[in-house]
Amino acid sequence: MPLFNTVTIRTPESVELDFVLAGVGSRAVALTLDYLCLGAGLTGLAVVYSFLLVRLLAMDTLLTIPSETVQLWITAIAAVLAFALYVGYFALFETWWYGQTPGKRYAKIRVIRDDGQPERLPQATLRSLLRPIDDILFIGFFCVLLSKTEKRVGDWLAGTLVVQTDPVSSGEIQVSERSQAIGKDLLAIVDITRLSPDDFATVREFLQRRQAMSPKAKILVSDQLARRFKNQLVIETLPTEMTTDTFLEALYSAYQQGK
Repeated sequence: MPLFNTVTIRTPESVELDFVLAGVGSRAVALTLDYLCLGAGLTGLAVVYSFLLVRLLAMDTLLTIPSETVQLWITAIAAVLAFALYVGYFALFETWWYGQTPGKRYAKIRVIRDDGQPERLPQATLRSLLRPIDDILFIGFFCVLLSKTEKRVGDWLAGTLVVQTDPVSSGEIQVSERSQAIGKDLLAIVDITRLSPDDFATVREFLQRRQAMSPKAKILVSDQLARRFKNQLVIETLPTEMTTDTFLEALYSAYQQGK
């Protein structure tokens, strides 16, 4: 019996990819570290709240508002900021870091959508908003433990999975000098801003995983991606001597240079 569960996902390019699910242990480690980071932020917020409250109450003789009202307003603002910090920590990190928070990065796991695409802000926000439900009475823990796909309530409703970071994807992507040169040329002739962060993540995902693909799957996916982005960037034809792999490497390089 394998130590970790796996799941097979069919991508929008109709290619099946295997992912290793994160497992309860890795998720627990990640969550513990994230809560430590979040706790530090909330502690800082509590210190600021206490400082402002003491200063404002000390000025009650100068204020026309009753001290009870001031305390109520400061407490309400602090509560809203604490909730925003709680939700924003997970939502923003997972969006900017392509499915990872500091804890998940340490545990080498990440969140993806059910179709294998990178998690974006709507999914990250929904998962974060539903996290308190998962934390109540360890509901999320039991859902992950008993679910075949190891999903908590937030994952089910957001349509996401938590998987281990592919060992292939943890290294740097090798881009040839020729592809880098072509990338510079592309910046001069196409509007690279037509590529969204999701598009860039798709190219990056292919370049990271191509060595693990079968030759047939690699050719199929690279051809489909090259055709898709060629049309998106309004490029009529590619030079006959340029492979689709080279073109995708050039796009990857051009996007990074154009940021």
